[in-house]
Amino acid sequence: MEPHLSQVVGSKLISVAVTPNGYADAVNGGRFVMPEERQMTFSALLDIIEGKEKSSGVYYVQKQCSNLTEELPELTGDVQTHIPWMSDALGKMPDAVNFWLGEEHAVTSMHKDPYENLYCVISGEKTFILLPPTDRPFIPYELYQPATYKQKQDGRFEIVDEEHSEKVPWIPLDPLNPDLERFPSYSQAQPLCCTVKAGEMLYLPSLWFHHVRQSHGCIAVNFWYDMDYDIKYNYFQLVESLARVVGSL
Repeated sequence: MEPHLSQVVGSKLISVAVTPNGYADAVNGGRFVMPEERQMTFSALLDIIEGKEKSSGVYYVQKQCSNLTEELPELTGDVQTHIPWMSDALGKMPDAVNFWLGEEHAVTSMHKDPYENLYCVISGEKTFILLPPTDRPFIPYELYQPATYKQKQDGRFEIVDEEHSEKVPWIPLDPLNPDLERFPSYSQAQPLCCTVKAGEMLYLPSLWFHHVRQSHGCIAVNFWYDMDYDIKYNYFQLVESLARVVGSL
């Protein structure tokens, strides 16, 4: 699909997340650090991912604001803007349709979303670590100063605090190498691991915790449907409150 992408949207400006280590929206050095958001043409991004151009940093198209329909509407001829059976089942259309393309070093740290999520891999593969909402008592949260990566002229990255911003609750634990001395309760969690390959789809229910890795140049599209704030949400809020009482955030 990449040659087709270049032909159709090669000159389009898109939003790209750039980090020094592949971890966008993740804990680093006692900060919750967000990526540098950079505007660049699709062709320039593909040149970097394919190794035709050298550049420091890790590049990832990950802007979660329905970037498929907002930034890349030309691709809607090849990709549906909703999944009919899911839209029928939920009685609604998706809030966002997101396009993902990046390097193998781009990793999504563990988090949860208030959306019913259908994740479709078009090329390559994604590996998910999944934990149900009922594992919330075993998953640590801490509060962090928000900050952003900024790349300097010499290519090095610095971390710049977002002044006057409230602290962000985030998960400091890395499920690939959990520090059980620091977070012993995580040993009671029951993570699932699954790999979604090209042509496959994963239904990720709302409020499930997930950590995501990918193969190099993986292309994916996901559909976010707003969750229902029903008895399941109320139950999760109860679990969340109990987890705070026993010492977690």
